[in-house]
Amino acid sequence: MKSKIQFILSMIIFGTIGLVVRSINLSSSETALLSSSIGCVFLVFVFFVMKKSIPWKLVKASASIILLSAIALGGNWIFLYKSYDYTTVTNATLAYYFAPVFVMILSPVILKEQLSIKKVICIGVAIIGMLLIVGNGISASGKDDLLGIIFGLVAAAFYAALMLLNKFIQHIAKLEITIIQLGITAILLLPYVLFTEGLGILEVPRSSILFIILLGIINTGVGFWLFFSGMQNLKGQSIAMLSYVDPFVAILISGVILQEQMTVVLMIGGALLLGSTFVSEYQSKKFSRLQMRKTAELINKQ
Repeated sequence: MKSKIQFILSMIIFGTIGLVVRSINLSSSETALLSSSIGCVFLVFVFFVMKKSIPWKLVKASASIILLSAIALGGNWIFLYKSYDYTTVTNATLAYYFAPVFVMILSPVILKEQLSIKKVICIGVAIIGMLLIVGNGISASGKDDLLGIIFGLVAAAFYAALMLLNKFIQHIAKLEITIIQLGITAILLLPYVLFTEGLGILEVPRSSILFIILLGIINTGVGFWLFFSGMQNLKGQSIAMLSYVDPFVAILISGVILQEQMTVVLMIGGALLLGSTFVSEYQSKKFSRLQMRKTAELINKQ
């Protein structure tokens, strides 16, 4: 129960990111730099309090993949935060949740995983849902909404790349990987921000300081800490199901707190997108028992 509560809390925290980012008067790259830097420092503090150590030999062995994953993490945040600037939190969240679809499409090529008929159908339904969301964005507010949704999809592509790259990082705990990725992301973003935005990041508006701290410590640091602490003792299917607390909270905030308009077409598109990704990850208990039985039969035959 403790693990489940920790994981749900992390999803609620992640679901509030859009609201917090909307209150920060900085560019998306500056916001990403600050959130990764503050989040990394917080997690390093937690790491040392827990008296853990990073296996540097294993890190060195996966250095190139970790570097690529840090680039993917930075791109993910930049485009997600930029998406919030152009469209509603609901549109940005739903576009971002196209990431599992990208993973399903790329898994047969990159991970050599077989694509089942069920997943093919789910991909088709998710694409229909995404087209409805895009069409609604165009009809609702025109170019800005469409651009925001495109930024959300680019963020989803970077996040899908991050998930796939992490599959190749072996024998390093998720918390350690996250600390290293956040640190590298911050280092890579610093020259990019200085080159594109100049030293404007040093002149942070007072009204944004509290929200920057919240984004760095709570949404990034505490969020990832609870996420990895919770998922340690949860089954894959429980993680997949509870992950939908995140978009639910984000959409709830969009409608109730931010008073953003939600049309019937948008709700149908969102239901198709989220529903299809949920179904693709869901396996019935009967199916799981059947798989276990088949595995046991194969072992006995050998």
